[in-house]
Amino acid sequence: MTRKNPRVEEADESKLEVKGHPKTWAAGIPGVYHSMKPALEHMGPDRTRKTLLALNQKDGFDCMSCAWPDPGHRKTFEFCENGAKAVTWEATPVVIGSEFWAEHPVSELRERSEYWLGMQGRLTEPVYKAAGEDHYRPVSWDQAFTIVADKLNGLASPDEATFYTSGRTSNEAAFLYQLFVRGYGTNNLPDCSNMCHESSGWAMGQTIGIGKATISYDDFAKADLIIIMGQNPGTNHPRMLTALEEAKEAGASIVAVNPLPEAGLMRYKNPQKVKGIVGRGTDLADQFMQVRIGGDMALLQAVSKRVLEAEARNPGTVLDHQFLAEHCQGLAELQAHLADLDEAAVLEATGLRVEEIDELADRYLKAEKVIITWAMGITQHKKGVATIKEIINLLLLRGNMGKPGAGASPIRGHSNVQGDRTMGIWEQMPPAFLDALDREFSFDAPRTHGADSVETIRKMRDGGIKVFVGLGGNLMGAISDTQTAWAAMENTELSVQISTKLNRSHTVTGAEAMILPTLGRTEIDLQESGPQFVSVEDTVCAVHPSHGTVKPVAPGLLSEVAIVSRLAHGVLGDSIQADWDGFEKNYDLIRDHISHVVNGCEDYNRKIRQEGGFVLPNGPRDSRTFNTPTGKAMLTVNQLEHVERPPGTLILQSMRSHDQFNTTIYGHNDRYRGIKKGRDVVFVSPQDLAELGLTDGQHVDIHGVHHDNLERVLRNFRVVSYPTATGCAAAYYPEANVLVPLDSVAEGSQTPVSKAVIVRLEPVE
Repeated sequence: MTRKNPRVEEADESKLEVKGHPKTWAAGIPGVYHSMKPALEHMGPDRTRKTLLALNQKDGFDCMSCAWPDPGHRKTFEFCENGAKAVTWEATPVVIGSEFWAEHPVSELRERSEYWLGMQGRLTEPVYKAAGEDHYRPVSWDQAFTIVADKLNGLASPDEATFYTSGRTSNEAAFLYQLFVRGYGTNNLPDCSNMCHESSGWAMGQTIGIGKATISYDDFAKADLIIIMGQNPGTNHPRMLTALEEAKEAGASIVAVNPLPEAGLMRYKNPQKVKGIVGRGTDLADQFMQVRIGGDMALLQAVSKRVLEAEARNPGTVLDHQFLAEHCQGLAELQAHLADLDEAAVLEATGLRVEEIDELADRYLKAEKVIITWAMGITQHKKGVATIKEIINLLLLRGNMGKPGAGASPIRGHSNVQGDRTMGIWEQMPPAFLDALDREFSFDAPRTHGADSVETIRKMRDGGIKVFVGLGGNLMGAISDTQTAWAAMENTELSVQISTKLNRSHTVTGAEAMILPTLGRTEIDLQESGPQFVSVEDTVCAVHPSHGTVKPVAPGLLSEVAIVSRLAHGVLGDSIQADWDGFEKNYDLIRDHISHVVNGCEDYNRKIRQEGGFVLPNGPRDSRTFNTPTGKAMLTVNQLEHVERPPGTLILQSMRSHDQFNTTIYGHNDRYRGIKKGRDVVFVSPQDLAELGLTDGQHVDIHGVHHDNLERVLRNFRVVSYPTATGCAAAYYPEANVLVPLDSVAEGSQTPVSKAVIVRLEPVE
């Protein structure tokens, strides 16, 4: 039974509490409690049972909260706290009724928090805001598609529209979406990957020929050493903790490299084991390296230099010479470059002691099988691409690629962001993909590269893009330089959002705005040919089906596939040879086309129905083959550059709270860091507080220090004394996005530099 939107209280930041010291362990019984309590409160026992027991199961649906892979032998409770929260958020029976839109003007909704917007319930009917009006009003599906089609077909050029995609989108919907967009005539296909792991794709593509992990799930338990860099698994992908526990039990060492001592890097209490309930649990990090923000590149170069020096002392015994000779190039250039590495500059950049770096190098030299895994603490830097190239350098030196228990492991955050890219969601898809698309659908796909997320904001700001269509996601909440981004969206003629629930992007709109409600992944998708399933790709290239298990929260909802198919038919008609009506009725037809277009997806319908799905080919992992111009893995030379901090400033990183997934806020607590009832905090080390003349609990304005003369400020944030690296600070995302200039991006990938913002803290009178 559906329920109307409840009374939801906004956070009162004046009542924010800071409770003791940060936690030193993750999960345990509190993780179970914080999973089940909101599920039972918001969904009730029956819907909780039908959803959570099907989460990540082979005959159930894929979790939407991260892209962590599934083990072959899955437990009944194969989900984590944040997965349960994500399901509760989506599968809630609370719905937004028609009267909501009359009661709440868009100008009022804009003043509401992401938490309040999301808690209003599921969207159930198309709504439209006309130019000059301040209210959405319900419209029929036919009216909605006609309005959008007329606007798109009335543009002077297809490049005046842009089509954003979220990582929650299924393979089937993503493939149709990119087909529609390219059939329309543009490659403007920005996506959430532009803001997170784009740096990984660029660096790995240039060095090993594929921008994906070169390991499988089982490799973690086979590794001798796992180096975790710039990530917080306890909050962002908690099921990884089980894989790390298995690795420790098998004898692996773990090194954590991070500016903050996160609970999920220290110790894990597995609630499915006795020792996780009544015992200490499992200690994870054998070595914690509290690197300064932006110092990872220097650390990696220093370790590689020590590896090369060890080889010089004992020729032929340290490097994997056979692997390097057969599969790599660039060793001599790397040796010459690192020979001149300035150790003093390394220590300044990292904030580490020589002994700590020596210890890591010693661990690496003793390990035969090494995995290096990372997330956005590495990618969202000016030198993010170069830093990941240094990860690849270190792995290649001792042949830690293409053998069990070894390899590179970028951890994607959104559930199918990797699958979306495989299906063609990218503004720069290679010619081979576009050629296959042309052959399959008898049209000429555009070859000119389109706009990514940052370029989309620039073009909307400057009037070059007039229509924005978003398939899921929350670009206005996620993108950098909030004020600039919002003004850019307001400069468009029409914004369209395909969504399950309200978020910031529904309140920051073009002159006209449309919201199209869609089914969630948890819901049964019944079409004319029968119940449908979709498929997703996880972070280790495994593709598996996802079946909804509960009735849709309201009648009349359309699936993402149905929405894209009808929109495409309304805009394109029969201009390309695509059976839009058939695609909506039977998703097997989509998968047949995928099998002809996407490399590795041949015979898709048969393979996706195998137990557990199938794994896409991966040259570096499978056969030590590298799809680079030379056919070899590339050792690269990268000029060291660390983040400069002027006197009186700090280097700030944005991060999630524990009650959060991307821009979705589940609550106002961050129990691992001791924060309750609020989010407006800035974490600063005690040493820096003393140096700056500030005190714990004081309120400050956080000013961005930039060279474009634009004021970017977060007002009235509470200072929290916290054991972060000296010279560094941290605040929550997306609030901190306002401090990141639009043009502050990673070299090459254009990923916003959200992890290295120079700020000044000014006391509030």
